[in-house]
Amino acid sequence: MPAKTMETRPLTVPATSKVDFGVELHHVDVEHLNDDTFATIRDLLYKNHVVVLKDQTGLSPEAQYELTRRFDPAAVTYGHGKTLDAKRSVLHPDLKTIPHQPQVQVIGNGFYEEYEGLENITLKHPHHKTFHKTKIPDEDDLNATRFYRWHIDAALYALNPPKVTSLVAVNVPAGRRQTLRYDDGTGDELEVPLGTTAFVSGQTMYNLLSEKDKEFVRNAKVEYAPHPYIWMSPARSRPDGLGMESDNLELPESELPPIDKADIKVLPMCWKNPLTGNLALQIHPSAVKAIHRPDGTVMTGLKEVRELIHRLQRPGIAPELVYAHDWTEGDCVLFNNQGVIHTVVGAFAAEEKRLFKQCNMASSEGVMGPDGKLY
Repeated sequence: MPAKTMETRPLTVPATSKVDFGVELHHVDVEHLNDDTFATIRDLLYKNHVVVLKDQTGLSPEAQYELTRRFDPAAVTYGHGKTLDAKRSVLHPDLKTIPHQPQVQVIGNGFYEEYEGLENITLKHPHHKTFHKTKIPDEDDLNATRFYRWHIDAALYALNPPKVTSLVAVNVPAGRRQTLRYDDGTGDELEVPLGTTAFVSGQTMYNLLSEKDKEFVRNAKVEYAPHPYIWMSPARSRPDGLGMESDNLELPESELPPIDKADIKVLPMCWKNPLTGNLALQIHPSAVKAIHRPDGTVMTGLKEVRELIHRLQRPGIAPELVYAHDWTEGDCVLFNNQGVIHTVVGAFAAEEKRLFKQCNMASSEGVMGPDGKLY
């Protein structure tokens, strides 16, 4: 039987949605991907930011890794390096490494006797109550949820942010829905599928800014904390998942692993798309420690820094701008990690099992700023 021709379809979004990014691809053989098909996928990714490869049930970790690596063939290291091994890292409980393909991580919810060489593993879906300062009442927990932590997949210390992340749905729980609450005084809510991954466009986030703010973000930089996921571990998030509350709970440098000043990341606020040249406001709000203003001065007051970042980013996570992916087993989602920010969502019952594979690679080069330079 002849192979079916690759087919492109728009994403399914609610009638009220203003999401203008993302595309579905059908009939793609990822296990035997030729150069021409990959080139098409790459172009679609940088134009659309999120590409959903449908019907990839059984996709091997090896093929997932090879697909992800093709976006950056010189990349060799998992995006967070070995920082997952740090017990104090906020990332440590969320991911387990596949032994025979260490660039691929397993995430999800529930107990699995065996999966890809991992034995007797208990996966725990991140829940906002472990990271947010305030919590949805227990009686509403399975009906309501929040954005857990808006972020870019990146170590943000020593390693460059990955270009692309891939997520493969192996096991998806039956599809009840939840009400996502922003709980930030706006009354904003969003109906979402259980365990969705939510995406927003950094390009849209930039385009929503005033001309004055656009000029500022094109010329300003953000300085990330050393070992940021350990640094932030005692602190707690805002209820909308977009950055941290400022209660002076972050760990002092004396309690962090050794710091090499050369490994601290100072990155542009805007990153340029390598294909289209469009600018995206790309900031990991939870990990920012300082802002380097265009005039050369540095804003170091953490509360002031966070308030400014939140003001710039919050319009871009409005409900109508959020793409909340409704996962189906076999979905392989590729996303432009240098053009979107994303977050885990959902509150699971103990019996609701979920298993995903995630892969990204620390980039072999820095991110491109508005000036076309790599940082």
